[in-house]
Amino acid sequence: MNAATLRCTFSGPAGTLQGLRDLPPVPPRGTAVIAHPHPLFGGTMDNKVVQTLARAFVQCGWEAVRFNFRGVEASDGRFDEGIGETDDLLAVIAQAAPTGALALAGFSFGAFVTARALAGDEVQARRPAKTILVGLAASRFHVPPLSQTLHEQTLVVHGEQDETVPLASVLDWARPQHLPVTVVPGVEHFFHGQLPLLRRLAVHHLQA
Repeated sequence: MNAATLRCTFSGPAGTLQGLRDLPPVPPRGTAVIAHPHPLFGGTMDNKVVQTLARAFVQCGWEAVRFNFRGVEASDGRFDEGIGETDDLLAVIAQAAPTGALALAGFSFGAFVTARALAGDEVQARRPAKTILVGLAASRFHVPPLSQTLHEQTLVVHGEQDETVPLASVLDWARPQHLPVTVVPGVEHFFHGQLPLLRRLAVHHLQA
């Protein structure tokens, strides 16, 4: 954490969810809520990719909110295959960003949960200003398509050599939607050694 990171909690459907707020040095232009990777494989809000996304949002003047899904560390509840986790995300959005500009981001399982939330009327009514999906877990879960109205505001990033989620599965998901995918050559699932590049891609998208 840094000096502008605040610990916080949210009321989730299964109990208390622990969270972190990363604040920009200027009045925030809006609130970004970022979802972490798979809880059963060590995913938490402190994941390096999640932290990188938070830094990108803060650099661009957004407040970045990270949180632990149900059953992770001090968050109440237990893993629910993405269904309950979507409800967790919606609860955090409602409390952290009840009004104003909203952005969403997620990594791996968190990108899948973010896509599920984006498919719902509740989030679509908010018309998120920006969305970033990294390492989308398209080979492991049924990921709903994105609304056509969200395509221009969405960045999908995937590593060419992702060993956890094959690139082909993400392209199969994106192809029927005519949704562009930014492929980073030679990079695997966790973007080892290429987190600065991921941050630059996110900043470029947020500033566009």
